[in-house]
Amino acid sequence: MPLPAFPRRVKIGDAAAFAGTTPRAIRHYHAIGLLPEPERGSDDRRRYGYDDMIRLLWIRRMADAGISLDDIRAGFEGATGIEQSLARLEESLVSKAAAIEAQRAAVHRLREVGSPLGLLSPLVSGRLRALPPGSLRPADLDTLLVTERTFGSLGAAVQANRFIVLATHPELRAEEDRLAEAEAALDDTMSPDDPRIEDLAAQRCAHEAALGAAIDQSGLDEALEGLLDREDEHAGAEEGAARMSPREAIGKMPYDFSPARVRYEERVSELLHSADQDGDTPQTC
Repeated sequence: MPLPAFPRRVKIGDAAAFAGTTPRAIRHYHAIGLLPEPERGSDDRRRYGYDDMIRLLWIRRMADAGISLDDIRAGFEGATGIEQSLARLEESLVSKAAAIEAQRAAVHRLREVGSPLGLLSPLVSGRLRALPPGSLRPADLDTLLVTERTFGSLGAAVQANRFIVLATHPELRAEEDRLAEAEAALDDTMSPDDPRIEDLAAQRCAHEAALGAAIDQSGLDEALEGLLDREDEHAGAEEGAARMSPREAIGKMPYDFSPARVRYEERVSELLHSADQDGDTPQTC
């Protein structure tokens, strides 16, 4: 059987097809000095010979292995060893493998626990899974997501006690809903000096005291004992997100509060702090 004709030089399309790349990529290799410009034929088109093809094959194999084009060029020029590039690449791949494994674990949790509960850390979602389906409001989970980003998984686990009590105490949930509706009415039409703000802040303070008493009676806080020493075990949900202080995080989370709502939040904070400082009973502020 006769052998096919062997071309002495080939055009860029044939070179790209043989090397498993594209003419555009080859032109880029020329532009960055990775692949020398070949001779041109009488039609002023590039013609690639055997040595050109060998170099192109090396480039493609190294690029497929993940070595950057800059490192490939430096290796060809003798400025650095390919071994150094491979060492850096291996470190990068190890890091990527860890990230992929974390993603796989996150996907597994979402499938096992369900969304959106599975978006929270295992420490937080584990405390909530025993609740009846539907007892947690979407807004509750939204709040926990924000709290976990701001104060970490342990902070959100502490806050989860609040939502567990609300889900299991209908009278407290009803009061929470009533207060939330009244707070939503603190819009731009209300003056920050409106006396109703002070009254509503006192009601919120009393409600928070009642919630605190219910949490104490439930023993939920006792269930959190010992978790301080294990906080690092639950930091996985926060890995990959830029770390920042709670103060920084709070300053970056937008809330469309009117001046009246801002004043209300300030008064609630002041009343709760005052009650804590005075050592009032949980039922008073």
